[in-house]
Amino acid sequence: MTSLQDRWPLGALHDVRDELLVAWDRPGYHDLRHLGEVLDRLDDLDRDGAVFDRVPVVLAAWFHDAVYDGQADAEDRSAQLAEARLPDPPASEVARLVRITAHHQAFPDDLNAAALSDADLAILAAGPSRYASYTRDVRREYAHVPDADFRAGRAKVLTDLMDGPSLFRTPQGRAAWEEQARANVSDEIARLVGG
Repeated sequence: MTSLQDRWPLGALHDVRDELLVAWDRPGYHDLRHLGEVLDRLDDLDRDGAVFDRVPVVLAAWFHDAVYDGQADAEDRSAQLAEARLPDPPASEVARLVRITAHHQAFPDDLNAAALSDADLAILAAGPSRYASYTRDVRREYAHVPDADFRAGRAKVLTDLMDGPSLFRTPQGRAAWEEQARANVSDEIARLVGG
């Protein structure tokens, strides 16, 4: 099995890679496992024929939750980190993609953003035990938020995602994950609002 360290898409900037591995090494959902899963899903999309610029998209995966503290501007601070630590190109594109993960509002013809958004949201299509651990880990990250407020906020985020024509922007993502993700998210919303 390839280590995360070996999945860095550049032949240089290993100090940046190592800083990111330290940043991702934390409790909760947005951890090293999540980074690995997003990289795995990008590999799946690539293998299934999704078209995207691999190096900036993979770098954006590495940076997209590098700063994660439950604050509203975490994605922007992650993007700023990419701008500070990468040469340009690809820093501008990486930062743009990272910022899109704040709301996952990628246009289908924005191939790079569509691939990153789909890989990041693919957890929504996980099997029952992984989905359950995902929701527990997300709740742990927001332990400082009272339960009623968390349930309302989480339900809103999920409902907003479900309001679009599809959760996934690439044809490959829709084919692989849409049906299961909609079922999982619908069940979670029902649990959240049912209290």
